[in-house]
Amino acid sequence: MKQEVIRELSTAELIERLDEERKQLTKLKLNHAVSPLENPNKIKTYRRTIARMMTELLTRQLKEALQAKTAVTKQ
Repeated sequence: MKQEVIRELSTAELIERLDEERKQLTKLKLNHAVSPLENPNKIKTYRRTIARMMTELLTRQLKEALQAKTAVTKQ
């Protein structure tokens, strides 16, 4: 999933997709441990997608905190 697509998701959708991606990664790792995957690079792709999603969530949380802080300061 590309960064542009991740940015377009709402926060609720992003959290939901993050949960799904984590479950999928767990399944891939388990399957790879039992028998080698045809394309083990999928694991790396899922890890990077999860990292992108978590980064976007953290960025949104920091923006909200900063906006709340500036709103309190202005009052």
